Amino acid sequence: MPRRTSALLAAATLAALIVAPATSAQAHDGQGHRGLQGQRVGYFTQWGIYSGFSAKKVQTSGQAGKLTVINYAFGNVSSDGTCFEASGAGVGDPWADYQRPVGAEESVDGVADADAQQVKGNFNQLRKLKAANPQLKSVISLGGWTWSKYFSDAAATDASRKKFVASCLDLYLLGNLPGVTPGAGAGVFDGIDIDWEYPGGGGDPGNVVRPEDGHNYTLLMQEFRRQLDALGRSAHRHYLLTAAVPANETKADRLEIPQVARQVDWLNLMTYDLHGTWESSTDHNANLYSDSADPAVDNRSYSADRVVRHYLAKGLPPHKAVLGVPFYGYGWTGVPAGDKFGLYQTSTGPARGGNLPYNQIKDLPGTVHYDRQHGATWKYDGTEFWSYDTPELLTRKAQYADWHGLAGVMAWALDNDDAQGSLVAALDKGLSG
Repeated sequence: MPRRTSALLAAATLAALIVAPATSAQAHDGQGHRGLQGQRVGYFTQWGIYSGFSAKKVQTSGQAGKLTVINYAFGNVSSDGTCFEASGAGVGDPWADYQRPVGAEESVDGVADADAQQVKGNFNQLRKLKAANPQLKSVISLGGWTWSKYFSDAAATDASRKKFVASCLDLYLLGNLPGVTPGAGAGVFDGIDIDWEYPGGGGDPGNVVRPEDGHNYTLLMQEFRRQLDALGRSAHRHYLLTAAVPANETKADRLEIPQVARQVDWLNLMTYDLHGTWESSTDHNANLYSDSADPAVDNRSYSADRVVRHYLAKGLPPHKAVLGVPFYGYGWTGVPAGDKFGLYQTSTGPARGGNLPYNQIKDLPGTVHYDRQHGATWKYDGTEFWSYDTPELLTRKAQYADWHGLAGVMAWALDNDDAQGSLVAALDKGLSG
């Protein structure tokens, strides 16, 4: 185990082993069979199809066989506080979701969508991925950075919460999609993921914000759990309820962690974007351990480990904590070497747009550096500095999750991996060995 393991983590892990079922770290395929060790959550982006990514690539890369959950990003929240599907720039994309005919060459099973088929597109491909991989489930992730604007309104009152939750279950779980036969979309999703960024503010400047958002978030999660359980009883199954939660401690402290934890299957900790090109000096995107030499003004000495310890101290059981990892990185240019190969140095600005997926960063010029003490990797070529997670580091992060009794790992996003699924394979290695 890492030498920086804290007493808090060790105690919390011991407590989890005492109170949690012996199989808590095992994923199941829905028929009671043991599957992969730990939860392995990967985000599939709705818009990825427009840059050549597809559900078939999740299959052919080997990602699908090593994942337990796909989070489909994203579902939107309307101004009247409901889940909805509607066409329009910045509003939704039902064409990508379930209207686009997928050809045989792009289909998971090699069978093209039929003209008369009710549900096509990404949703039908998710069904095919699950059919080919019995351990795999899919959930609809609601919100994200862009579509969290009206969460506060949806969560504001008992009536608005009931209305919102009912609309989401009707649309995504009962499968009552606009323009198709009622119920035609059933079976695509196995649960709901809430990605409200963020209760109490700090997200997109246009978001509706209330001081009571943190408490209303708890009440919203309770309403989701209540309605999901009621639906599950009638369907004789369990529906997942998860949420993505912030790394920033100020934002995290607005949440009533013990109460929320009782409602969810797990929380996906967004333990990345600790630093980035919104800062002028180079720093780590997602280092595992804190570095006392970190000179940053904001998020000074932040780390994934620090975020985990913060949530555990606030009452999140380890077996309900999922460690987030990035499949992308941030880059600066005009960076002098200093004494740490470009780390903690000034820059002239972002490099190549500021961020890139792993599948591009890996082929950039430069030397990869690995700070084993703090669990961080970067690439530096004498002027460009890229902070990103290599496969070696991702294996170590997955081992960290395993060693500390966490529920597993979550990755943003699958389309940033390479064609061989190297990053998902690295996480699998860390959780399996």
